[in-house]
Amino acid sequence: MAEDACLVLGTRNRKKREEIVEILSDLGLEFSDLTRWPELPDVVEDSDTFAGNARKKATEWARMLRRWVLAEDSGLVVPALGGAPGVYSARYAGKQGDDAANNEKLLAELALFADDKRGAYYVCVAALADSQSSVHAIVEGRCHGVITRDLRGSGGFGYDPLFLIPEYHRTFGELSPLVKHALSHRARALAQLRPILRRVVEEQGVVR
Repeated sequence: MAEDACLVLGTRNRKKREEIVEILSDLGLEFSDLTRWPELPDVVEDSDTFAGNARKKATEWARMLRRWVLAEDSGLVVPALGGAPGVYSARYAGKQGDDAANNEKLLAELALFADDKRGAYYVCVAALADSQSSVHAIVEGRCHGVITRDLRGSGGFGYDPLFLIPEYHRTFGELSPLVKHALSHRARALAQLRPILRRVVEEQGVVR
């Protein structure tokens, strides 16, 4: 396969990369991510929507790299908090990617809320852009749950140890990756993207 024929995942987050690769493993795609280009600048995520940020990341990195890029923006929405943390999920407590601080802040914000006001949902919007930075798809997946009052489990990342799936009586932090990948917002978004990626494989030869 040509060196430039891989699909670039628009992330430097190892856990997110692993999750996407596991979900799409059946497609036989060849993946890379942004750690391969340490000099590549970050894209400023200044949109007030997940879709806006996903589109911006996919198109700007595709333009810089001249490669196909799959980028996504995801986060947690808590209606009782007016939709927060929302697009600020990864930096809710101030520092980008500080899961412990973000979880601590979320628990503090919800401390006085009754159990029936602790509903929440994860959102993932994924955008696929070609090497000319044209967008071929934007898809969205959601997963609904409840925010617990303490951390449960060590799996996943982000708010997973607080995000309870009522039907399973477990948080994403407690569920196995196999079960999470069948339920999660990211899996639901990527499921919609799967037929589009198959077409790209057939028509563009993006994979081996």
